[in-house]
Amino acid sequence: MKTAIVMEGGALRGLFTCGVIDVLMENGINFDGGIGVSAGATFGCNIKSRQIGRPLRYNKKYSADKRYKSISSWIKTGDLFGAEFCYNELPYKLDLWDDKAFMENPMEFYVVVTDLETGEAAYHKCYDGLSEDITWIRASASMPLASRIVEIDGRKFLDGGTADSIPLKFMEDKGFDHILVVETQPYDFVKKKQSFMWLIKRVYRRYPKFVEAIENRYLMYNKEKQYVREREKTGDVLVIRPEDPLNIKPLEKDPAELDRVYNAGRKAAEKLLLKDSWLKSR
Repeated sequence: MKTAIVMEGGALRGLFTCGVIDVLMENGINFDGGIGVSAGATFGCNIKSRQIGRPLRYNKKYSADKRYKSISSWIKTGDLFGAEFCYNELPYKLDLWDDKAFMENPMEFYVVVTDLETGEAAYHKCYDGLSEDITWIRASASMPLASRIVEIDGRKFLDGGTADSIPLKFMEDKGFDHILVVETQPYDFVKKKQSFMWLIKRVYRRYPKFVEAIENRYLMYNKEKQYVREREKTGDVLVIRPEDPLNIKPLEKDPAELDRVYNAGRKAAEKLLLKDSWLKSR
């Protein structure tokens, strides 16, 4: 049996995932593998470094800091979530990232990005939590229009959710057979067409495959969401998701709102722990 956790993105909806993984870590539940998409990568990587409470802590402390997330950061740097602050100053000076624990944990951890040239998903296995891995994590969370393109080894990447929003099949193909999926949208959520395609086509006109991927993302997402539901019905996967829409703004600054979404994740995880024998036996 090979266990894994799959973590969807969703900007600050990712605090729901933080609540889930904190409960899992507090109960000594470990996984052989994991994969994060966008916020599921930036927040979810803390399950491998085993840092309970870290993402909630720094989100609350720096929620109003313009260097962390702000329109002014986007105007000045091209990143709504300031890259220098988020991926350098914050993890290495202000709220320390435990790369040693990350490296020593045998859990396999992957992140998803979208290749601008091909419009397809690319996957990176993180090894040591150092600069290369951090760059891949940043690329996974770099939202179109809200972030600069991230270049790695001559290739150009943006948000992994564009090409593979809920990478359950990827983990199944890797041989993981007991999988927990953490979604950040309710059971019956249906994604709609991108409403800013005119702007996407203009900004990314040099990358037609990427534009096509964004245009078709709603189809891909809804198909993956349906696949998760099918696997859940047959008992092949476990799913933790919010019962209702989380309705948190991407630039939310109110610590009470951050707590609300985080605690919704905790409650959902605690509820599943009480009734699921597989999780309780881990």
